[in-house]
Amino acid sequence: MIVTSVTPEGKRKCKVFLSEGFAFVLYRGELENYGIEEGGELEERTYRRIVEEVLMIRAKDRALYLLQSQSRPKAQMEKKLTEDGYPAEVVGRVMDFLEEYRFLDDRAYAEHYVSVNGSRKSRRQMVYELRQRGIGQEDIDCVLQETPADDEQSARALLEKRLKGRNTASYEEKCRISAYLGRKGYSFDVIQRVMRDISWEREKDI
Repeated sequence: MIVTSVTPEGKRKCKVFLSEGFAFVLYRGELENYGIEEGGELEERTYRRIVEEVLMIRAKDRALYLLQSQSRPKAQMEKKLTEDGYPAEVVGRVMDFLEEYRFLDDRAYAEHYVSVNGSRKSRRQMVYELRQRGIGQEDIDCVLQETPADDEQSARALLEKRLKGRNTASYEEKCRISAYLGRKGYSFDVIQRVMRDISWEREKDI
């Protein structure tokens, strides 16, 4: 394999490109240790050493570090490791490791998400946001079936929050709140039901 390019990535790292395309990111000292230079040849056994001795260890540590602050769905973790410059082989093996030891579990992630957000978000909004995070439809459906979302209850909570304890609102407020709840994913029927709890102020004659 021929090293076609070594491109600086910040002050301490470099991107290494082979004739096949982008390969990996290494620190400058590691480039010297493995004898990597632009235009030089990278033997297969050296490449394997880099994967096992550097990239696999570093990618696992990176993944576990990311999981310290918050749980993550599989698609998000895979995207993050790829963006960090790890080759597909390394990303795939790290993902297998994380799943084997249950560091990643999309069903558990969806269950936690629904338990936290079910009282303040509509079912439609939660489905959309879980899809955006890469959670499969089957996992979403199972979780929502086991933990049904009460759209009317969460819509009423949002309505009360918007009105700050008041039980009356102007016609303009009614329109704004209805539009707000609609953007949050609530159906017309749900919006109409929760609005019945509010008395609307009539405009005074001028």
